[in-house]
Amino acid sequence: MKKINWQFVIQNATKWSEESKIGRIDFSLRRDGIRKYLAIILILNLTSCGVRKSIKHVPDVKQYSLEIPKVNKINDSTFSFNQNYLTKNKQQLWELYIKGNPLQLGYNNGALTQNLMQKQEEIFFSKVEGFVPSKFKQNLLRGFLKWYNRKMYLNVREDYQAELYGLSQYSSDKYDFIAPKFLRSMYLHGAHDIGHAMQDLMVVGCTSLAVWNENTDDGDLLIGRNFDFYVGDDFAKNKLVEFVEPENGISYLSVSWPGMIGVVSGMNKEGITVTINAGKSKIPLTAKTPISLVTREILQYAKNINEAIAIAKKRKVFVSESILVGSANDKNAVIIEVSPDNFGVYKVENSSRFFCTNHFQSDAYKDDKRNQKHILESHSEYRYEKLQELLEEKKKLNPEKMASILRDKSGLKGEKIGYGNEKAINQLLAHHAVIFSPQKKLVWVSANPYQLGEFVCYDLNEIFSDKRLKSGKFAKSELNIAKDSFVDSQDFKNYEEYKKLSSQIEGAIDDKEKTLSEEFINHYKDLNPEFWLVYYQSGKYYFNKKEYAKAKIEFEKALSKEITTVPDKENVEKYLKKTNKKLKK
Repeated sequence: MKKINWQFVIQNATKWSEESKIGRIDFSLRRDGIRKYLAIILILNLTSCGVRKSIKHVPDVKQYSLEIPKVNKINDSTFSFNQNYLTKNKQQLWELYIKGNPLQLGYNNGALTQNLMQKQEEIFFSKVEGFVPSKFKQNLLRGFLKWYNRKMYLNVREDYQAELYGLSQYSSDKYDFIAPKFLRSMYLHGAHDIGHAMQDLMVVGCTSLAVWNENTDDGDLLIGRNFDFYVGDDFAKNKLVEFVEPENGISYLSVSWPGMIGVVSGMNKEGITVTINAGKSKIPLTAKTPISLVTREILQYAKNINEAIAIAKKRKVFVSESILVGSANDKNAVIIEVSPDNFGVYKVENSSRFFCTNHFQSDAYKDDKRNQKHILESHSEYRYEKLQELLEEKKKLNPEKMASILRDKSGLKGEKIGYGNEKAINQLLAHHAVIFSPQKKLVWVSANPYQLGEFVCYDLNEIFSDKRLKSGKFAKSELNIAKDSFVDSQDFKNYEEYKKLSSQIEGAIDDKEKTLSEEFINHYKDLNPEFWLVYYQSGKYYFNKKEYAKAKIEFEKALSKEITTVPDKENVEKYLKKTNKKLKK
């Protein structure tokens, strides 16, 4: 999954973009076009009955009993209410246990995580304010969000709306100008989908795989996934491992962030697992069911693969997504491939392993032109081939070997392709990685940074039993997987510095008055010398400063490296062509 560039998403809510980079987008905004486009949105907003209804909609929660939580603060990182509990472990993962009816779940979640949730909200919306400082454009953006999300409430289960309503009561008052608390919670649950839809080809690039029988050391089903959703380092600091015991349905574990009731990675007590990988989508005209709420429903109500498929099939989604479902009861796994106008299920025949990157594999999509183009132009097929290569090397996987695959930073045949390259399985931007052993009901969750920290083990058989209540502990620490030694290397320190300097060089590219020293440029390149982007960025800097001879050297160097996508390579070639023309004058 690629990092969501919210600046691009926001400005795509106003006008489409000009050219892509790795993980970010360059823009050329046309102010008159923006105003005309968004004026239409505002008119639609004011005249649309559907928009007015959605803005005023509040779920009916009277049917649910409710005890307003009175939180007991045990210390700065441990809080409780009845049998609901929030604590931070030594690996800095927050662990939340909640139970009750839908409304009570929302209140318990919100009361315990209020400070964390409001911090996540501030991080998210401060980015929006930073990208759109103009009050006029903020008003236009609010109009767009109301119009775009006008049908979401019609496609979200009433019990989930009740849960979101309870959770939203603990949201900050600071952002009420964007939308009422309940609506904001709904919007945020569609953030992954909206970011995916607006960026179109620039999809997030998750990697997942499932192996069993002869491909694992004990024959059991084993699943691994990287969730490369990126909204900045601050957003990823407070990872949340949720243990949810709903009044109706199956208890489950979910890994995400405070304020989220949807599921992006999770397993239930029956041994059903779900993970999501974005696919190639056309841009929809309206939001429907957020994919994370579809996967939440699967975890809460499915005991086997057929039940999971039936749930996914009845929901209307608004982006294309692969849902990898593993099942202890079936001792098998499938990929459910959903999109606004198609549905497919990918099952392997005569094999006990499969891989999921960001293209569809089922017969339902074999003639899909968007999917075919995505395979040719994106980094999805490259990562797929890398997984095949790693499986040939490692064979008979166990959780430790699975972790090493999820942490792999190299290209095909072990080539050095630069840190942060999206052709790698480990793109060094993951929000989290998870390993599932469905038959044993064990889950390993990565601690910061990215998927490099210690993988903490959780046993769902123990957690959803009296044993946890007696011990008061969540993790099964003796089964933890050690952190990656790369965290302590000079290369990792260089990569973290490279990320910080990247914003400076981007600023200098955009600001023709700003200059950088030769020492700065050379140091920037030396921090990540195998990555094509450092040379592309340096070339653009020199091009904008009209130092075309230097720009030519950098663009040619970029083309000698492993460039992420076909559009990225074409952009470098276009700049080189323009540079050569300048040099001939």
